[in-house]
This record gives sequence, C-alpha cells and structure tokens, in this order.
Amino acid sequence: MRTLLPTGHNALLVECFDLEDVMALHCALTSSRPHGVVDLVPAARTLLVTFDDTTTRAEVARAVTGVEFGAPVVAAAPAEVTIEVTYDGQDLDDIAELTGIPKDDVVRRHLGGDYVVAFTGFAPGFAYIAGGDPALVVPRRATPRTRVPAGSVALAGEFTGIYPHEGPGGWQVIGRTEAPLWDLRRESPALLTPGTRVRFTEGRAS
Repeated sequence: MRTLLPTGHNALLVECFDLEDVMALHCALTSSRPHGVVDLVPAARTLLVTFDDTTTRAEVARAVTGVEFGAPVVAAAPAEVTIEVTYDGQDLDDIAELTGIPKDDVVRRHLGGDYVVAFTGFAPGFAYIAGGDPALVVPRRATPRTRVPAGSVALAGEFTGIYPHEGPGGWQVIGRTEAPLWDLRRESPALLTPGTRVRFTEGRAS
C-alpha cells in the first residue's frame, strides 16, 4: 500500500513501492489528471501531487489510491526524443572493467536499450533516464569531478543522465551529445521531461 503524506496546504506526497511504481502512478495521473491537480513531480521513490482550491486533499487521495500497483507505464501518446551520442567518454574503460564487458559491447548494449525519463532534478534540464541493459548498472565514481563538460552522457546506478551544463558530477561518463537539454527560448525549456521516451543513436567522433 502506498503511503500518502499531507504536505503544506495544497499538496500530497505519495511514497511509492519503487521507481517502477512512481513511473506508473505518474503516467496514470498524467493521462487522466484528476480535477484540481496542478502539478505532478516524480522522484526516485515519491510523487508530489499539488492541487488547487477547486478540490480537496481527500478527493486527490481517492484518485491516487484508485490507481492500482502495476498499472501500465506507457501513456496514450508518449513523446520520444532521439539523442545522438559520440561514445568516447573518459570513463568508458572503467565502465568496461566494472561490468566485465568489452567497450564495443558496452556501447552496443547502451544503444539497444529502451529508455524513459523517470524524473528530473540535480540541475535544470538534468533527467534521470531509466531503462536499458541491467548489465550496465555501475556505481558513481569514488571521487567526483569538479568539472564535467556540458553534454556529457553518463551512467550511475540504474540511470543514464546527460549534463545540460558544465559543472561538478560523479557519474561515469560514457560519451557526449550536442543535444540542447535546456533552452529558455523554448516554451518548455527542458528537452527531457518525465514520461518522455528516449532513443540513443551513435554519432561520429569529431
């Protein structure tokens, strides 16, 4: 059973079973948004549901508890974004050693995965992209870098992430992309939002 926690005056924090349950609940509530719900903010194990004064916390809670565990994650018309990656990351050798998989096979397996944005955070435009080959689950670096270039595609735990800006980070860098992850000139600045399907393709080194 999910745990529902009152948060502030107009929000409900839902503690879910696991990441899969968060994604399923977020998908279900996005596809058929309950009356009065303003925003849905997923995280690794929780979903924050905010609502306005046209509804009540009890009504929102009933809508949430009405979504069964194991509900399908795929929305009616999910968005899909293709990310072209040059697989020349500085941690590719380490990833191969950690997984026991040759570098070429690491790339092949990463390209072959099915991915969806589970949630966003850490920095504007940074998406935690779930899915892919479980053999590529690797830990964060023991010592984070103080500067990771913008566009770096990296692995940590069960996620792939792409650094939208240069900054510190401890994920294992597998490659790089020129995709504009964050652009304030767009109606929606973030290229990758929760529920978006992601497909990785291989680009040429430059």
